[in-house]
Amino acid sequence: MAAPGDGTTTPPGSGTTTPPGSGKASAPGPGGAAPGPGGPSAPAPRRGRPRSEAVEQAIFEAVGGLLDEGVPLTELSIERIARTAGVGKATIYRRWSGKEDLFVDLLRSLEPPDPVLPGTSARDDLVALLESLRQRGLAKRTSALLHTVFSQMQLYPKLWDAYQLTAVEPRRRLGLDAVLRGMERGELRDDLDAEFVNDLLVGPLLLRTMIRPGSSDLEPGLAERVVDTVLDGLRPRA
Repeated sequence: MAAPGDGTTTPPGSGTTTPPGSGKASAPGPGGAAPGPGGPSAPAPRRGRPRSEAVEQAIFEAVGGLLDEGVPLTELSIERIARTAGVGKATIYRRWSGKEDLFVDLLRSLEPPDPVLPGTSARDDLVALLESLRQRGLAKRTSALLHTVFSQMQLYPKLWDAYQLTAVEPRRRLGLDAVLRGMERGELRDDLDAEFVNDLLVGPLLLRTMIRPGSSDLEPGLAERVVDTVLDGLRPRA
């Protein structure tokens, strides 16, 4: 299989330049002026190798194909992934430090993106967060690859820890910050532990996604229903 391109391109207009001290100067274009001392300098050329989406997609597809063939995550080596994707190992290591980073990125590519919170109220922020959890639950049910990687990942402590740190923890922090903002604005009781309040909100979504994955109760409107029910008991007391 032919290796996908690595995404390296030659900058336009990168013709041969005259070396310094050669006694030759470039003539200014029509209507232009020759650069002089203190004049504007040309922007520095971009350094580094741009990430190629085509290469990354080929690598993700290689991992997915191997998993579909029944290869466990623990037996997927960088060398085997590179050979299947038709790239060199160095191509993979330029993008990820190891298998754990690669698998976490694969999972994130299969999941819906993290939500952008409206910031208009605690309710609006929490509904947006819970709706993203509902969409993730639906994605896990409909994507065989996502289900396979996620289920195997829990048996692989190093990978599970990496996923928790880079994917789960930032989302948990979003929810916790939304709760804290609601307490500061007087929208929520401030005499409760914010972590506990966050757990009350996300608990129903996690229950229906993790404990009852075969059910059909991740229906539209669930996020609003959970938030409104919980917030009804969390409004500041008169």
